[in-house]
Amino acid sequence: MMTDIVFVNPRFEVSYWGLEHALPVLGKKCNLPTACLPLLAALTPPEHSVTIVDENVEPLDYDRLARADIVGLTGMIVQRHRMREILRELKARGVFTVVGGPWVSVREDYFEGLPDVIFVGEAETSWPQFLQEWAQGRHQRRYEQPEATDMTKVPVPRYDLLRVKDYLFGSIQFSRGCPFQCEFCDIIIMFGRRPRLKTSAQVIAELEAMRKQHLKIAFIVDDNLIGNKVAVKKLLRDIADWQAAEGYPFTFFTEASLNLSEDDELMQLMDAANIVTVFIGIESPNEDSLKETKKYQNVRKGGSIVDRVRKVQDSGIEVWCGMIVGFDHDDARIFKAQHEFVRQTDIMHAMVGMLSAIPKTPLYARLKDEGRLDLDDEQTFGTNVIPLGMTRDELRDGYIGLMQELYEPDFYFERLENLFLTREFKWARAREAYWRRHPWRKWKSQSLDALLAVGLFLRLMKNIPDPELRRIYRRRMTTMALRRPDPQLLFICVIKCAMHYHHYTMTRQMLEQRSLVNTF
Repeated sequence: MMTDIVFVNPRFEVSYWGLEHALPVLGKKCNLPTACLPLLAALTPPEHSVTIVDENVEPLDYDRLARADIVGLTGMIVQRHRMREILRELKARGVFTVVGGPWVSVREDYFEGLPDVIFVGEAETSWPQFLQEWAQGRHQRRYEQPEATDMTKVPVPRYDLLRVKDYLFGSIQFSRGCPFQCEFCDIIIMFGRRPRLKTSAQVIAELEAMRKQHLKIAFIVDDNLIGNKVAVKKLLRDIADWQAAEGYPFTFFTEASLNLSEDDELMQLMDAANIVTVFIGIESPNEDSLKETKKYQNVRKGGSIVDRVRKVQDSGIEVWCGMIVGFDHDDARIFKAQHEFVRQTDIMHAMVGMLSAIPKTPLYARLKDEGRLDLDDEQTFGTNVIPLGMTRDELRDGYIGLMQELYEPDFYFERLENLFLTREFKWARAREAYWRRHPWRKWKSQSLDALLAVGLFLRLMKNIPDPELRRIYRRRMTTMALRRPDPQLLFICVIKCAMHYHHYTMTRQMLEQRSLVNTF
């Protein structure tokens, strides 16, 4: 008898990378699909029926879920409240539910009494094991595979089960694990400190499967793509060869550590593979804070953090970054220091967060011992950490103020124009060299970029309600078109306008919510 399995990705709350305010303007419903559910579907034996439901692109049909034999939920910390709501509804309907993913892996008791089964950590072997035991009527309450997944045996995810047209980008994973030991990070808790990679043949097979779904831009979701430099260089060479042979069908962005700047060959290989953007965990310009959190890869000698970021940019890879305020060595001066760092590096997309302690991390254990954890799940101050160098009000208000400053329109577009016009930043250099040898492909690609840029810009002008923002976007796009009339750059700049609209709107809402908190 065929088992009816439905995997659910719950709706996200508004978040920095969620781009929820920009997506309707761009005609999309979600930024990218979660990588784990198509993989779980591929790990499910063919005698079972699998459906993927992403609440970020379609509403949940509880009647449909109630007819399923098994409903599986995944979710991160920002999805935890919605996950609990869904589980309560499914339990009331008598549905058999299983839960896995990052949040339940670090907080196993969070959904106590709601799911029938939980999965902790990776599930490439534990998921098939569960299905076999479930069919035999002897399944366990908790599964955690004893060994780390052998990434060379991971199958091609079932991208065909996704509503691909609703996503802005695709997602693909090359590796898991990170060699570093940042105190606040749960990646090494989930995946360990020994990076494990897929083979080149696996990755290329996944790219072919994504291409069949008409995806052209993909986020490489690895938490640190360069955790094993030797192995990833071989992989990047093979991907670069495939890209060149196929006419560069994919544009990638990814995550890596700052020591990328120390390896010219690695940066060249990333460019050759057409990785145009990298997200780097900068965390702080305060070296005492970096040492405190054991982020030693950012305090090595050989140039300041600003110098190293600019070196990556000068190699043709745009840098986005993550930053944290609220370390023990931070006081109220940190907000100005973070602002100055962004100004000096011309980074447009800086995701700032207040330091938070994730269960099972060394930071969580330390702060719990020190009595500096707020265990209220609602987190009135936006974090569960009680800071040392400032009050909780100062941390929250300084954080919101910094976010407002970073996404104030003039400052945001000054960074954009400084990078692309003053510094004449050029990315995708390997593809540009290929285009010089194949001018027809360049003409085709740039014609498409020009059409997309015009179409999306008209959508911006129609759908953004604030007339002042529309005027700013028109003026900045005109400046870009006059000074550097490159169709690809204009397309990128329209996307930058849409992303700014999301960040700007989000920071204004944060300010309103703070006012509400202060009212009561």
